[in-house]
Amino acid sequence: MGHEVVVVGSINVDLLVQVGRHPAPGETVLGRTSTTLPGGKGANQAVAAARLGAGVAMVGAVGTDAYADVALSGLREAGVDLAHVRTVGTPTGLAVVTVADDGENSIVVVPGANGAVTPDVVDAAAPLVARARVCVLQAEIPVASVVRAAETAHRAGVRVLLNVAPATPLPAEVLALAEPLVVNQHEAATLLGRPLTDARQATDGLADLGVPSVVVTLGAAGVLGRDRDGPWSLPARAVEPRDTTGAGDAFVGALASRLAAGDTLRQAAQLATRVAAASVTRLGAQPSYPWKGDRLP
Repeated sequence: MGHEVVVVGSINVDLLVQVGRHPAPGETVLGRTSTTLPGGKGANQAVAAARLGAGVAMVGAVGTDAYADVALSGLREAGVDLAHVRTVGTPTGLAVVTVADDGENSIVVVPGANGAVTPDVVDAAAPLVARARVCVLQAEIPVASVVRAAETAHRAGVRVLLNVAPATPLPAEVLALAEPLVVNQHEAATLLGRPLTDARQATDGLADLGVPSVVVTLGAAGVLGRDRDGPWSLPARAVEPRDTTGAGDAFVGALASRLAAGDTLRQAAQLATRVAAASVTRLGAQPSYPWKGDRLP
């Protein structure tokens, strides 16, 4: 039996610092608290999908340092299969996250062991990917590995969910394998190589590149999608934000879990917006993600 969702991506530890406001360039501010939590876009998305009941496997890498156990703790708690997570000599990936009182965050990522997720690691996991229903990818591992994983999944008839975050240029032929491609407006502008004044330009421009389905996340403004049935949009849920860290990953993980269960893209996005909204009401990324059966906004 295969896993419904296979995530090929990053595994980090998040050093989370709470501040009253973000410092201006050259300014020092005092933080109130600091917390070490599991993170990384790949791991976040895997945890979000697993907590909602999907069978999930993770392909990635951590170091031999003390941060590795922290980075893997959320995946273990959610029941994610870690058989294809390698331990390498490079330090575990690290993200320094500052969260202000308004809930907005600022993040600096040091990739570390995520750089060891090379195409040969993807090749070793090819049988695992081929048995999945959805293969989830981001851009915190080497670009060559993202390309290899997308091509591997597509050849096997596995649906590719590609989240190009952080913003990273990718060949149009790789973007065309995504069903869906999930980006925010800034990431869409990077892929298209030009500034965008609204999200509709993003969906239309990416469709012109041959991407069969696109979801543009707009934060508090909701999401805008386009697929073979045409354009659609969904509003965000109204909540009081405490920490927006990992909200996009919550959305992607929830989207993957529902696509694997057979929902249409729009149906999956409806749940994903609620999961993302729930996540911003609590501190941290993975610890904020709801479990199956939890009440959602």
